[in-house]
Amino acid sequence: MKAGIVGMGRYLPEKVLTNHDLEKMMDTTDEWIRTRTGIEERRIAADDINTSDMAFFAAQQAIENAAITPEEIDLILVATVTPDSPFPSVACRIQERLGAKKAAAMDISAACAGFMYGLVTAKQFIESGVYKYILVVGVEKLSKITDWTDRNTAVLFGDAAGAAIVGPVSENRGILAFELGADGTGGKHLYQDEYIIMNGREVFKFAVRQMGESCIHVLEKAGLKKEDVDFLIPHQANIRIMEASRQRLELPEEKMSKTVNKYGNTSAASIPVSLIEDLEAGRIKNDDIIVMVGFGGGLTWGAIAIRWGK
Repeated sequence: MKAGIVGMGRYLPEKVLTNHDLEKMMDTTDEWIRTRTGIEERRIAADDINTSDMAFFAAQQAIENAAITPEEIDLILVATVTPDSPFPSVACRIQERLGAKKAAAMDISAACAGFMYGLVTAKQFIESGVYKYILVVGVEKLSKITDWTDRNTAVLFGDAAGAAIVGPVSENRGILAFELGADGTGGKHLYQDEYIIMNGREVFKFAVRQMGESCIHVLEKAGLKKEDVDFLIPHQANIRIMEASRQRLELPEEKMSKTVNKYGNTSAASIPVSLIEDLEAGRIKNDDIIVMVGFGGGLTWGAIAIRWGK
């Protein structure tokens, strides 16, 4: 039995915070932000919208898109570093709201690589025959842990949620291979004290190297070559990091997902939100080979090669 994505959903807050808005808040410029990050605007959740609210809205949409009922979900995995509270988990909170009465539930903390960790975990349960449908959500309310006086980090982050129903798919489709990794020695370069603290130079060097290597490794594991890749969905952190991954795979620009300009870095939500946007735009079709790759605090990373379709 092969595991793949059979339904998707997302939630994006209504409030848009542009670079021009940030110019009024701190010593920065639209040009400085765009040239260094590729970001033009980001979404910020309202004070009364919690991480679990965003996760719930995205999950509802994914369940509907998969044409299943909440009662059919066996496990809920929520990738987040911004839970409403340390416990109960976001996964347990949305289990109650969804009415997914038979689902086990837990949160995963792998920062921006969290959605990759969630998909890979779901794959194991499904392909071993233990569970049939698993809800995987990547969700962050980064605005609540962003220091809005620090121009080096405040310009980067946004809020969003993306959800996927992972279930059995036809034999030649689904997740073909994956790579997960971590380097705890790099944790000092990207962490949360009260707010997000980042050594941008070190994180940039790590991400450029690791994203490209992970893409190559996951293709090798799947028995594929660069030319087999139809579409690349990198974690939407910084356009220069994303471009390095695209160039490593020798892909034309139109074969790489780009939502960082509109939503900024939404951590665990960035890959599923981008995937949905590309699906809706018709850039991804059945049987396309897609590579998804992300990195995050920890330091963590993950890559997946998937043949799209049910």
